[in-house]
Amino acid sequence: MILAKNKKAFHEFFIDERYEAGIELIGSEVKSIKAGKVSIKEAFVRIINNEIFIMGMSVTPWAYGSVYNPDEKRVRKLLLHKKEIKKLHENVSQKGCTIVPISVYTKKGFVKVQIALARGKKNYDKRESLAKRDQQRQMDREIKERY
Repeated sequence: MILAKNKKAFHEFFIDERYEAGIELIGSEVKSIKAGKVSIKEAFVRIINNEIFIMGMSVTPWAYGSVYNPDEKRVRKLLLHKKEIKKLHENVSQKGCTIVPISVYTKKGFVKVQIALARGKKNYDKRESLAKRDQQRQMDREIKERY
């Protein structure tokens, strides 16, 4: 079940490879995320000392939690295999790529994040994507009217 999506990532970047990562969460963060109180609109991913972290991900504190609820925008560690982290690190350092979070969802009771290796779009690429989407909408409307 998808809990949060980053639509802006598809507008700003070309998505190359996708990875599924677990998140290291503390206390009531799991309940809050499963309740849908999560946002990854401003989130980004960094690799520090061969570990991968998501920064800027907002998890609203659980309303029924204690005084010791964790900070809303704290840095959270992502759980990936060493080979995957190494591959991401090589691509980010060489090609001018970046790592962006795409979605947060649950899988078999665990909270997962889908991250992607992405390349930035130029303004003309963005306009081209919007034009293609508008053309597709127009074709769908015409098909719907005919049948």
